[in-house]
Amino acid sequence: MAIFDIKLPKSIARALNIPVRDARRQQVRVLKKLLKKARFTQFGQKYLFDEILFSKHPGKKFQQLVPTYNYDKIYKDWWYKTVDGTPDVCWPGVIKFFALSSGTSDATSKFIPVTKELIRSNTITSFKQLMSLTRYENLPRNAIGKGWLMLGGSTQLQKGATYYAGDLSGIQQKNIPFWFQGLGLYKPGKKIAREKDWTKKIDEIIEMAPTWDIGFIVGVPAWLQICLEKIIERYQLNNIHDIWPNLSFYVHGGVAMEPYKKGFEKLLGKPILYIETYLASEGFLAFQSRQDTRGMQLVLNNNIFFEFVPFDDNNFDTDGNMIEEPEVYMIHEIEENKDYAILISTNAGTWRYAIGDTVKLIDRERNEIIITGRTKHFLSLVGEHLSVDNMNKAIEMACEALNIIIPEFTVAGIPHGNFFAHKWYVACNDEVDATKLATIIDEKLKLLNDDYEVERNHALKAVEVEVLVEHVFMNFMNAKGKVGGQHKFPRVLKGKMLEEWQNYLAASKKD
Repeated sequence: MAIFDIKLPKSIARALNIPVRDARRQQVRVLKKLLKKARFTQFGQKYLFDEILFSKHPGKKFQQLVPTYNYDKIYKDWWYKTVDGTPDVCWPGVIKFFALSSGTSDATSKFIPVTKELIRSNTITSFKQLMSLTRYENLPRNAIGKGWLMLGGSTQLQKGATYYAGDLSGIQQKNIPFWFQGLGLYKPGKKIAREKDWTKKIDEIIEMAPTWDIGFIVGVPAWLQICLEKIIERYQLNNIHDIWPNLSFYVHGGVAMEPYKKGFEKLLGKPILYIETYLASEGFLAFQSRQDTRGMQLVLNNNIFFEFVPFDDNNFDTDGNMIEEPEVYMIHEIEENKDYAILISTNAGTWRYAIGDTVKLIDRERNEIIITGRTKHFLSLVGEHLSVDNMNKAIEMACEALNIIIPEFTVAGIPHGNFFAHKWYVACNDEVDATKLATIIDEKLKLLNDDYEVERNHALKAVEVEVLVEHVFMNFMNAKGKVGGQHKFPRVLKGKMLEEWQNYLAASKKD
């Protein structure tokens, strides 16, 4: 008997069985497909897509003729036209959906184009990941065919003159295949998914929870944890498995799971499988395809062309901004265990676009990567080059050492006399000595990062920790209108965002 007794549409089934090729060949094929589709757009005409297509080395020619872009540059030059309803700008036709993507520090949302082709590609990659579960040992078969609780943004999208806009999770859920909905797998269902008020949405999920048989949960860890805690409290349960005995999988992404796992597992009655995804507003880039591995496999054959820029002082300034003409490499050219900023070109009219993430190739044979941080979230006041990945690991190790739970944290660089210090703001509801915690974090970072260890003997003179209760972080997000869905607390605070955080804490202490 098949593990997955689900009959897929033929178009998706064919896409899932794309022959395996080497990385370079797959990526050149993807690039040619994208260029051919967009050759008659304004963008394609300006940057000579026909000439690139007929060149002997299209990847290199593409890099020679097409400039790199960040959001501000591509929106100012091209995407503003698509928001106004102009067709055939960077991709054929009128763009019908835009993913509203904004970090906590941004006052205005970014409008990321989402086409029907991109939605289909994301869906196909989702099924590729689902099918990869067949290779897992001791697969919890009872969970297969059970409900998927997807805790994302509202499917009630904002209506523009020619488009709809909202969280990518809301757009994807709005476009979930009819047969998936018909099987009754999708939860919380259309009605609750439309709810914009996050508190009301959670309340409605709590009320419906006893009627569902959930096998998979999907969402950002912080908000999903709050939801499960409320369900347990409402029904006076020992753990979430008392109400959902078949819950076996957690599909997560957006932030590293390590800081949340210890607290999350307190809500469980038995172990579950954690499956990491790399689903950005711009596309579904990678997913964890093997059990007990840290890396995610890049999706090299499904309408995303990847490029990689070494994340170093030659290509980025101290604020994490990429220079205009950086060194750029294709997947087959990059080195293992080295940080790269990632550029993508997709079937939504995204061309050589820096999405702001940094990654590290950890398995060349399988093209597996890990996300190491954001180009603007590395902390390097004096050359310590501290990545979000370093921070997550240090927090995880400190939690183990002190037997505490730290569900949220953020770090800032601050003056320390004539030198500098790191100030950690840590969410912890357990009893903990801040000085001892600072010492352990410092020790672990010295083990994880050689540059950090060197600078701790020179210009980086101190490590400070301020322990806060968890709701302080959540309340700050709420005050900025960043509740639920895909919103995450930034791991590094700088500039205006740091000032707002410090003012918020000062005001909170007066109350």
